[in-house]
Amino acid sequence: MADLLDDASITSALADLPGWERDGDSIVRTAKLPDFPTAIRVVGEVGDDAERADHHPDIDIRWRTLTFRLSTHSAGGLTAKDTALAAEISARVSAAGG
Repeated sequence: MADLLDDASITSALADLPGWERDGDSIVRTAKLPDFPTAIRVVGEVGDDAERADHHPDIDIRWRTLTFRLSTHSAGGLTAKDTALAAEISARVSAAGG
């Protein structure tokens, strides 16, 4: 099982993850993409990244607005798996114009 991050580590990681905020035992980011097809493409790419990492975000899709929520449920909070996948999601969103 992955080790939980302490508060200082979470704060430090979030400083390097613009747009991500802590919400209890999760980190959350909402992104607006240029259009619906682009948003769906990003969701597919994130899905592929998540499968490779064996770590899956909750994703809410509202037209061109995506909300990603990450937490390591098996560990009971935030781990390095969450911050690593958050960085990958941010790169996908940025590349897509979000």
